[in-house]
Amino acid sequence: MPKAYVLINVELGTEEEVLRELRSDSRIKEAYFVYGPYDLIAKIEIESIDRIKEIVNFKIRKLNNVRSTQTMTVVEGI
Repeated sequence: MPKAYVLINVELGTEEEVLRELRSDSRIKEAYFVYGPYDLIAKIEIESIDRIKEIVNFKIRKLNNVRSTQTMTVVEGI
């Protein structure tokens, strides 16, 4: 099953709100605060790469206060 990790930057002070929204979506398997250049990280594990793109483009990036995302798709079999 395809997996991806999405690194997310949000508006200052909205981390908890965005994290709650991410965790309320059953398609997002895990979501956490992180330290470093990004504010949050979300793990998506779903039936196809196309569904990952759909979740990132039409759910995560459309959330209020999300400034930017960086998606890393997991490559297995190496």
